Amino acid sequence: MASTHGPAAQGARGAQVLVASNRGPVSYTVRDDGSLHARRGGGGLVSGLSAIGPDAGALWVCSALSEGDREAVRRGVGEEGVRMLPVPADVHADAYNGIANSVLWFLHHLLYQTPLEPVFDAEFRRQWASYETYNRAFAEALAQEAAEGAAVLVQDYHLCLVPGMLRELRPDLRIGHFSHTPWAPVDYFGLLPADIRVQLLRGMLGADRVGFLTHRWADAFTACCAEFAGGLDGTLVGVHGLGADADFLRARSHEADVEERLPVLRAEIGTAPDGGPRRTIVRVDRTELSKNIVRGLLAYRQLLDDHPEWHERVVHVAFAYPSRQDLAVYREYTAEVQRVAREINDRYRTADWTPVVLHVKDDFARSLAAYRLADVALVNPIRDGMNLVAKEVPVVSDRGCALVLSREAGAYWELGEDALVVNPYDVLETARALHEALSMGPEERAERTKRLAAAATALPPAQWFLDQLQALRDLQPS
Repeated sequence: MASTHGPAAQGARGAQVLVASNRGPVSYTVRDDGSLHARRGGGGLVSGLSAIGPDAGALWVCSALSEGDREAVRRGVGEEGVRMLPVPADVHADAYNGIANSVLWFLHHLLYQTPLEPVFDAEFRRQWASYETYNRAFAEALAQEAAEGAAVLVQDYHLCLVPGMLRELRPDLRIGHFSHTPWAPVDYFGLLPADIRVQLLRGMLGADRVGFLTHRWADAFTACCAEFAGGLDGTLVGVHGLGADADFLRARSHEADVEERLPVLRAEIGTAPDGGPRRTIVRVDRTELSKNIVRGLLAYRQLLDDHPEWHERVVHVAFAYPSRQDLAVYREYTAEVQRVAREINDRYRTADWTPVVLHVKDDFARSLAAYRLADVALVNPIRDGMNLVAKEVPVVSDRGCALVLSREAGAYWELGEDALVVNPYDVLETARALHEALSMGPEERAERTKRLAAAATALPPAQWFLDQLQALRDLQPS
């Protein structure tokens, strides 16, 4: 693990702006000839760091996630402005899969089947020790790299302990933490062992400022602090509703690879009996348990049961890209998605109509092509911090689309007035909303789409990042 040099050793040569996240902006693979291939990522943090310019003294601290990443660290290969931490693979697996994704993710998304889980036993405590080790590695690296008074923006549930650990090492820093997930209500957060819930909250309260995607999640965090940690202890709470990047999406959705996929997708959708285009209900998700893909398919099946007039006139384009397949419960969920899609097709398919077009291989260009063809976007998560798909489809859709949106998505608080809002557990209500969306006239659909797109792009990624950075910089030194 990295050693701590402290502010005196860093002085003016340290980084002025630091971002810490589990996944960084670059990943490496080892080619057959032994050379390393670097692949750059995207997203709001990348846009934000780009927006502050190359002379801002910025550094991104992240974990080596793959053998290629670890090999790059061993060889001393890296990108300027990125420090990749060689956390041992077993420690990372325990921290990432054992705690972050199997405990904290389930907690904040209310996913536990409580008659059977969670079980906080000796194995949990062993994995929790790895989560502590993992967070400490980040805290020590940030302490080592930061200039006096630097701004540090720590990201998400993987790194909840970092702010408190970093505060002890470097009290001069201005520290922020941002949660990209929901936050559990008090009663559900109380499922955690007493010492663990206090440790998590105290870890985050080491930050000068914590941020959330909606006021609902921020209020839940504040309530947990009041119940379990004696209050916020001077930490400020902010809300920054991450929006879609309109310029990027509109340009990217008309590039050559997207144009190539459009006719292929249109052929899969086919034409209605009258020769016109079929209506399309589009969803694009990871096969993440919280995304509620199975109930979405069941709602579509109910639509076909209740409204035979839609037979051969509508296709559900469902892209369900595998997620966290190293966890058995996610593999089983992906298999169930495929099973239900097959069942619908077996029941309703005709010679020239496949009711569900399901793809499980990730393809961003194909996703954008589907966005462009969407008449209806189905976004029905059980619980979601924001859900950018709900914001992206109205921006990209060629003809305008109706949005069927879960009230449990963070995006609901910004888009709800112009969406058809559903209870994600209510299959019958969702089926009725799909019928209403498909039946919506073109003028109403276009007007709704215009308002949805405006709300969806109100805080684009670069500005979302810069607002948080400025809020930290505006704080008075402690």
